[in-house]
Amino acid sequence: MNMLISTTPLTVYEHMALDEYLVSVRPQAVTLRFYHWTPGPAVTFGYAQGIREVEQALATASFAGAYTRRPTGGGLVFHTDDLTFSLIFPSHDKPAAIYRQLHAAIFAALKTAGVGGQLFQDVLPASAYAPSVNQQASACFVRPVENDLLAQDGQKMLGGAIRRFGATVLYQGSLQLPGARLNPAFKRSIIEAVRQFLVVDLRAQACSPEGLQRARQLAQHQYESLAWREKF
Repeated sequence: MNMLISTTPLTVYEHMALDEYLVSVRPQAVTLRFYHWTPGPAVTFGYAQGIREVEQALATASFAGAYTRRPTGGGLVFHTDDLTFSLIFPSHDKPAAIYRQLHAAIFAALKTAGVGGQLFQDVLPASAYAPSVNQQASACFVRPVENDLLAQDGQKMLGGAIRRFGATVLYQGSLQLPGARLNPAFKRSIIEAVRQFLVVDLRAQACSPEGLQRARQLAQHQYESLAWREKF
């Protein structure tokens, strides 16, 4: 069954853990989830990023909130009022094809909702996708890469990161527009984009108490741990 799963407010550690848990229990199904955050800003950073560069970037930004390493790639993301979401689905497509098709569908749905902008389609060198640039942690919303969405002013407004678990894809995305987290039109746009991209219907359902408990356990043992955050 393909689902749109909701939860009570979760910490950044619990969100990462719940995505990983859902991959393990629903590998052949489509699962879309919008993050419901506990109060306060948070940061996630890409799986391959070095902790020293990440901490330097956080210090430069005077950030003092919770932060953790994602299971997916990409760069540093500040979560303040963004609409953060994850999408789990079976696919053998290459990441580039997934980004292109999914982001095009989101772009079309946002355009229908009155949000202008453009798909960033410049072909960049491989160095643009590196975890760090000039010994500084790459920041997702500072330098757009191919198939990101740009707002009308040229600033990046949507990006995502992927990790493949066998034949199952975990995509974690962030829409960074003013008031995005509380705007129901943006959620509807992403839901419609997923329906178009994967040709599915989604049944709304709350996450099970067992699932939340398993996620909290994984969050405590992995995503909150120094061993995970300081992995590289």
